[in-house]
Parts: sequence; structure tokens; C-alpha cells
Amino acid sequence: MQIRIEAADGVPIYLQLVQQIKYLIATGRLSTDEQLPSVRKLSQQLVVNPNTVARAYRELEQVGILVTRPGAGVFVSPTASPLAKREQHQLLLEKIDTVLVEARHLDVSTEGVVQLVRQRARAIP
Repeated sequence: MQIRIEAADGVPIYLQLVQQIKYLIATGRLSTDEQLPSVRKLSQQLVVNPNTVARAYRELEQVGILVTRPGAGVFVSPTASPLAKREQHQLLLEKIDTVLVEARHLDVSTEGVVQLVRQRARAIP
């Protein structure tokens, strides 16, 4: 499971975890019934407080995305279907916002970004 924490991002770390786990599920990189790392293991890997990971897992469990099996660990919920279209769109909107902010900092117009997106879309099979 690849998760990157950006401390300077301004987004709370637990929310970064929530968003990235949702993204991994939405893209199929985490599948139904797949086990996630334990709170302790993930907190060590990311060098964050275990309470931060526990909070992210708890929030995802409350919305039915994750399930805790006592003595076994935390898993992607078997009843959770792929994220709803609304959530998929939200994930894409967040990525688009990031690209647009970067483009603004680099003084690239929105039209320039759209052209780059079209070029990349043609290059991807």
C-alpha cells in the first residue's frame, strides 16, 4: 500500500490517510477483503502518531469502507462496493484542483492545462 504524507500540505494527516485509502480502493489498488497494515505498522512506516492512523481507520470504518475483525486486523469491507460515482468525482476534483493551483503558480493558463491533458490522454492507451 503506497501512501505519502505531505506535512507541509496544510491538510491534517489523518485526512490525507482517509483520502488516499479511498483513492486506493476507488482505483482498485486495494480490493474487497484485502487486509490493511496494522495501526502500529502503518504509523511506523509513515512516521506518524499511531492515534492518527487509528483515527483515519475509524473514520473509514464509520462510513462502511473498512471493517475491523477482532484478532485479525483491518480489512476493506466486503460489503463496500467500489466508491460511488459521486465520491469518484470528488477524488478527481481534488486532483484537478491541485493541478490548477500548480498551473497558476507556474503561470500556465487553464487552456494550456487543458491542452496538456488532451495530449496526455492521447498518449495513454
